[in-house]
Amino acid sequence: MINFKFYGHSCFSLDTGKGIILVDPFFNDNPLTNTVPSDIDCQYILVSHAHFDHLGDADLIAKKNNATIVAIPEVLNLCKTATEKQPMNIGGSYSLPFGSVRMTPAIHSCGVAGGIACGFVININDGPTIYYSGDTALFSDMQIIGEKERIDYAILPIGDNFTMGKEDAARAAHFLKARNVIPVHYNTWPAINQDPNIFKQTAESIAVVKVHIVNPGETLEFKK
Repeated sequence: MINFKFYGHSCFSLDTGKGIILVDPFFNDNPLTNTVPSDIDCQYILVSHAHFDHLGDADLIAKKNNATIVAIPEVLNLCKTATEKQPMNIGGSYSLPFGSVRMTPAIHSCGVAGGIACGFVININDGPTIYYSGDTALFSDMQIIGEKERIDYAILPIGDNFTMGKEDAARAAHFLKARNVIPVHYNTWPAINQDPNIFKQTAESIAVVKVHIVNPGETLEFKK
């Protein structure tokens, strides 16, 4: 089993039992968490793009833990003190001691010149397959992601304004054929205030999916 911990906004970790993956490590200035970067232990950090609320404290946490940051090369160039970096690009895969990660497209600005936003498919050996879309609009190639991978858990933004909103995220769950979905990137600031229960009702009405609303600070066990 994988232990998912949500820190609010789009920041979460996956404890595989053999290593911890931290995703979009936004702690300082995140109004939804009381966790500070010095509290975090991890071996890998996945960064979807360079906006402050996603790149966040990656450099600081990577240096403290000697963790490997996995990101688009232009994003990695912003991490000045981390020593372990793994550049990737859309469509590429990277092997982990306990699985692999594949970089997927996202439709969103990146926050650094020359860079592009991305998502990740995380495959855990003998465990679940997890898709994190990153910040994105709905796009039809999510259907291809769902055909290529058996998505056990999809982590999708629902905040609208900067990303897809509730209705498009529900359709994304349908495109992906995801068995489970966790909504993120909402209620951090007024511009992205949403009711996740409405998303849950919508998604479960149009897709064969179970929506899990995980509050900041809570955990959820992922099962295959």
